[in-house]
Amino acid sequence: MSEATVPRVVVVTVSDRAAAGVYRDRSGPLLVELAAEAGCAVDGPWVVPDGPPVTEALRRALAEGYDAALTTGGTGLAPRDATPEATRPLLEYEIPGLAEALRAAGRDRGVPAAVLSRGLAGVARAGSHRMLVVNLPGSTGGVRDGMAVLAPVLVHAVDQIRGGGHGRP
Repeated sequence: MSEATVPRVVVVTVSDRAAAGVYRDRSGPLLVELAAEAGCAVDGPWVVPDGPPVTEALRRALAEGYDAALTTGGTGLAPRDATPEATRPLLEYEIPGLAEALRAAGRDRGVPAAVLSRGLAGVARAGSHRMLVVNLPGSTGGVRDGMAVLAPVLVHAVDQIRGGGHGRP
């Protein structure tokens, strides 16, 4: 893979408490590590609280030309969990199979609550630039389970979003 084809990825941790310094972000650094192992050039984690700061971070990632933005956190049922709502307005289209596979992976690994994740996957667009966005759960286990699904297809998905062919990943 040439340097020009290596996907540029940013990790965004969504956590009111981590953003406020109440506790150390653990899922973001893990996601950075796993995305790098998947063959990406990774920045972050950018740590933001739930709500509008998530949309702002994703808009920034689009403006800075990232190929993918991977979020961790804010996908559950708690009143402040708003990552899907902050993500959806930016998406040109969703990739429901990916979001479904992420939930199924956690469930199949013995985490029944994984099906409660409301995370989205889709493609955001600003002008001619398009960016993959994937919402992962905020736990380290959810990040590991999610990347087990995402890592084998991440580079291929970015290639397709860039206009590449439909060869096998």
